[in-house]
Amino acid sequence: MAPFEGKRVRARRRLVLGLNSVTVLLLFSVMASFFAPSGITFAEVALLICFALTLPWLSIGFWNSVLGLVLDLQHGEKAATHVTPALARVVGDEPLTARVAIVMPLRNEDPDASIDRLRRLEAEIAHTPWAGRFSYHVLSDTDAPGIALKEEARVAQWRAARPNAQIQYRRRTENTGYKAGNIAEFLHSDEGESDFFLPLDADSEMGAETVFRLVRVMQASPEIGMLQSLVTGLPSRSLFTRVFQFGMRHGMRSFTLGSAWWQGDCGPNWGHNVLIRTEPFRSHCMLPDLPGRGPLSGPILSHDQLEAVMIRRAGYEVRVMAEESQSFEENPPSLVDFIRRELRWMNGNLQYLHLLAMPGLKAVSRIQLVLAILMYVSAPAWMAFILIGAAMMALPGQLNAMPVATGLALFATILTLSLSPKIMGLAQVLARPERHAAYGGGTRVAIGGLIEMLFSMLTAPIVALALTRFAIGLLFGQRIGWSAQQRSRERLEWSEAARVLWPQTVIGLALGLWFAAFAPWALIFGAPILLALIGAIPIAVLSALPGLGRWSRRAGLFDIPEDRIPQKREAAAIHANTA
Repeated sequence: MAPFEGKRVRARRRLVLGLNSVTVLLLFSVMASFFAPSGITFAEVALLICFALTLPWLSIGFWNSVLGLVLDLQHGEKAATHVTPALARVVGDEPLTARVAIVMPLRNEDPDASIDRLRRLEAEIAHTPWAGRFSYHVLSDTDAPGIALKEEARVAQWRAARPNAQIQYRRRTENTGYKAGNIAEFLHSDEGESDFFLPLDADSEMGAETVFRLVRVMQASPEIGMLQSLVTGLPSRSLFTRVFQFGMRHGMRSFTLGSAWWQGDCGPNWGHNVLIRTEPFRSHCMLPDLPGRGPLSGPILSHDQLEAVMIRRAGYEVRVMAEESQSFEENPPSLVDFIRRELRWMNGNLQYLHLLAMPGLKAVSRIQLVLAILMYVSAPAWMAFILIGAAMMALPGQLNAMPVATGLALFATILTLSLSPKIMGLAQVLARPERHAAYGGGTRVAIGGLIEMLFSMLTAPIVALALTRFAIGLLFGQRIGWSAQQRSRERLEWSEAARVLWPQTVIGLALGLWFAAFAPWALIFGAPILLALIGAIPIAVLSALPGLGRWSRRAGLFDIPEDRIPQKREAAAIHANTA
């Protein structure tokens, strides 16, 4: 990072630290003021601790998204270049001189769907002058013999169709180190010799132009060790997925742009659709097995952000290309599948507790690890806050002294903070006619955004309770492994939803009865949470119904720009038929 840019980024970091510190302290002070006049009891201390644990992630989400909106309004399409100046070093016609290995680790995935995605990228690159600079590697950890045979046959078919392409298939017999171990073993083999490598997940899809842009920027920027593309959702049939990625797209746009403004050379890594400099990664980013026998020991599940802080420790920058491009992923097809993915990520992120004291990390890198931990601590903290508050209602006069107006204002503030990335992202779209036209018009965007936020308010307590149950299980030694994700399904059966979500229903009913018995007035304020928990099973099943998905596509509700481009719509239909 140039000295002038370094000074500017340090000033930005001080500003962001100040804004978040003031926000957290102010919100905590307001909550503490409810209890201070009559003395703070043990239960109230527990309540305040839970509340405090939720605040950093809420605050950083708010300020990142506000900054992202301001940067977008100020700089428009050049906002990404403003926060990542290396993007301005290329114009788009530079020759590609680097050797690039594109790798796709697989474990018991659908071979047709996953390998076809890699084949589409190879076919697109093959029609350019740079085809010889790329090699393609399917790295299998599959332990299901039938799936492994299909993988081998699919790759053999691909090789036969593209005899001039560099296509490799390697299968390990043991899943040592999970995905990170699979890539590490590849990088230490002869096949792993390259200047850069580009890891793709089984659900990743990238276009050649985006890959070329990443390579050109890295060629022109020897100081960059990782360059992460902004990843958005692929067109989907499932109503749940369409709603989820509609909100995620807007939230990620503003959040990522704002965070890139102050993170600078300590950017994010999401583990896929990211270009990585091979030699420093191989030398400095091999993950250790965590000592001990508990659920937070052993191989590291969430490898991505840890690898980012380790390559930054080695002196290389980690940057993000905070612009929408041809960089996509599939999102879970149902609420149940989303929860299963979240549990694995929670287990992995909590392992960072063992790594916060790693020597040599940058201060911003340590903050990133803390935030990654708090992202998954905040959900159990919210549930604990609700349950402790409910228990306190049984104590006479315990909550009677709380000022109603101040309490409602605090509730509204917290709700706004939690929704702010989506609100700011929607504002970015609505502020520019060409953008909301790509979504089908401003009215569709506004209606879709409102429904999505209401839907996220319903699903958030369901997910939070699932994470809370899992966190409690971690305390008693429960752990999660690395299995294939459910990436497509026709529908979610009632039996499966009930098997996964019955605790939400039971706890929701119990809370409702408790409120009715001890504080009937709380039923009004707690209605959204109670409705979500009690209705968890039907919410999950109905949001995965094929008919509702078809209706939303016909209506254009929750469309993303790729849904509305004819050739993309055709590609989505082909993908849906092969999924």
